[in-house]
Amino acid sequence: MTPARERPIVAIDGPAGAGKSTAARAVAERLGYAYIDTGAMYRCVALRCLRGGVDPADAGGAAAVAEDIDIEFQPLSDGGQWVVMDGEDVSAAIREDGVSDAASHVSAHARVREVMVQRQRELGHAGGVVMEGRDIQTNVFPDAEVKVFLSASPKERARRRAGDLRDRGLPVPSVEELTRSIAERDHRDATRATAPLAAAPDATTINTDGMSIEQVVDRVAALAGAVEGDGCSA
Repeated sequence: MTPARERPIVAIDGPAGAGKSTAARAVAERLGYAYIDTGAMYRCVALRCLRGGVDPADAGGAAAVAEDIDIEFQPLSDGGQWVVMDGEDVSAAIREDGVSDAASHVSAHARVREVMVQRQRELGHAGGVVMEGRDIQTNVFPDAEVKVFLSASPKERARRRAGDLRDRGLPVPSVEELTRSIAERDHRDATRATAPLAAAPDATTINTDGMSIEQVVDRVAALAGAVEGDGCSA
């Protein structure tokens, strides 16, 4: 029998641009929990594929990369983190648009997900962690004490993506182009054979359209606080 966790696992899933990363970092900082961005792990695999000339759509090639790659998270004082791949800080490199698209492809491969899920479970099994991605509450930690599915309309997510690119001084496609790209990725993520994007039946779904980040964080932190106050079990 798995021993009781003293602090809960907060599993936050949702489509690209729904505000998962921002909310998860802020929730982790408020609660004093560790923060793990599982999407960054798939982005690392994608980045190394691109750098090594491996087609992200090649299941065997991507799996070989996933099995060999070294990924570490180094926390920052503001609740964020450095993502270190094979000893290199790739925090910025993995956020480039080409890597985002490649990550959607590599994450669809069963063996890649198997390898990454095992690492994610090792990182978060003890609790006291906010873990975000696209299959945390359905596949990685279906026994998580707090399950949240963040959503937002494709147009709202495109608007946020444009603002993020603009803030980083990167080229900004039109909102229409971004909306189309987001819809295509949603379809790939929701229809992949292995661990498709979906809200768990017992997850709390939060539509973040029109919500400030503070409102989202308040809601998620309250869910975690209620569970921690009642005691955790797994």
